[in-house]
Amino acid sequence: MRRPKLVGVLLFVGCLLAYLLVVRRHCFAPEPYVYQLPPHRQPGSDQSADGDRLVDASAAGPSFQYGIMFDAGSTGTRIHIFKFQLENKGAPRLVHETFRAIKPGLSAYADDPEKCISGVMELLEVAKSSIPPSMWSMTPVVLKATAGLRLLPGEKANHLLDRVRAVFLGSPFLSQNDSVSIMDGTDEGISGWITVNFLTGGLHSAGSPTVGMLDLGGGSTQITFSPQDEKTIQTSPIDYIRSFQMFNRTHTVYTHSYLGLGLMSARLAVLGGVDASPLGGSTELVSPCLTPQYSGRWEYADTVYTVKGQKAGEPVYEACLTKVEKVLYRKVTKASEAADMDFYAFSYYYDRAVDLGVIEEKSGGTIKVADYIDAAKRVCSDLSVSPLQNPFLCLDLVYISVLLQELGFPPHKQFKLTRTINQVETSWALGATFHYIESLKRH
Repeated sequence: MRRPKLVGVLLFVGCLLAYLLVVRRHCFAPEPYVYQLPPHRQPGSDQSADGDRLVDASAAGPSFQYGIMFDAGSTGTRIHIFKFQLENKGAPRLVHETFRAIKPGLSAYADDPEKCISGVMELLEVAKSSIPPSMWSMTPVVLKATAGLRLLPGEKANHLLDRVRAVFLGSPFLSQNDSVSIMDGTDEGISGWITVNFLTGGLHSAGSPTVGMLDLGGGSTQITFSPQDEKTIQTSPIDYIRSFQMFNRTHTVYTHSYLGLGLMSARLAVLGGVDASPLGGSTELVSPCLTPQYSGRWEYADTVYTVKGQKAGEPVYEACLTKVEKVLYRKVTKASEAADMDFYAFSYYYDRAVDLGVIEEKSGGTIKVADYIDAAKRVCSDLSVSPLQNPFLCLDLVYISVLLQELGFPPHKQFKLTRTINQVETSWALGATFHYIESLKRH
């Protein structure tokens, strides 16, 4: 009888010890770290350089928010990984940015969409190494495609975007139905405006003045500013006025994207390539905007054109000006109030100012509309300059000078040209990230 009693006691003690171990583990083990997607606040300005940009190394804890934005352009795909410190009041503060770029762009894989996957996964690995694992599931990952995919046939573009969606859904980051899309030109302008005004401080308080934004890309050009005169809102085309929520305030902007009036698209139109379809026909284009002795090749939208200058006759500047004015005739709306506002100008506005030596490539500077006009007259008339350096410089400068005046800017109007503000790149990606995080709050 003693042995069964002893066995019973041992079983009882064993069960009791096991129970105590379970209770101890449950009660005293550290709780898993749970981070709620923060209510939004707002960004400040600090940071950046090429690659990783660090401003505040003390970042940690639940007062921080990350965002991942893929910029899928025509020539490459870039990833921006932003880290924001959330403030109790006002905008968040940008404390860190990491970016990487790969080539070619997504559109290069239009006929074999599976091949785009490896590049997207490569960039996601950069995000994983830049963001603490505990934050992955609360960090939105977004891809917005611009000109390259806009120009593709719809079905091919959709196949590429579907592959990216699948990769995002398989990643540890927060991916929604709208995480992958082709960016509307107007949204590109608004996102650029948000970036610039966040970095200059215009979005940090209700009384802060904002600046306007001009962007001249290859396929489209945008103008965005916040009207101060109610008359501008009332008299502008209804689809030029947009309102949106940002940092607990409503912003109303005048914004429009002119598709087909980007510098490369405009070049083709001025050269006569829009009217002369290359399908089955000649791809030789003759233009008065090129020096008479020039003959060369130019590729645009997968078509290689032979371009030549016309024989000497009418002065090059005057002849080119006439061509450009015809291309822009009644295609641009003047925004009268814009002439009195401060504006930043980007992309080809910046690049051509660098070509002229008006600004330094790294530091930027300022330029007037009159500077573009005077440079166009000088470059177009100076046939002693080798056209091989930039055979389209005359055409580009004439186009830019006419475009700015058609938008309503007088010759004395001055613009700020820069690639970074407070060492942060002035890309639309930052503004689009803020915009997307704001939309998550409303879902």
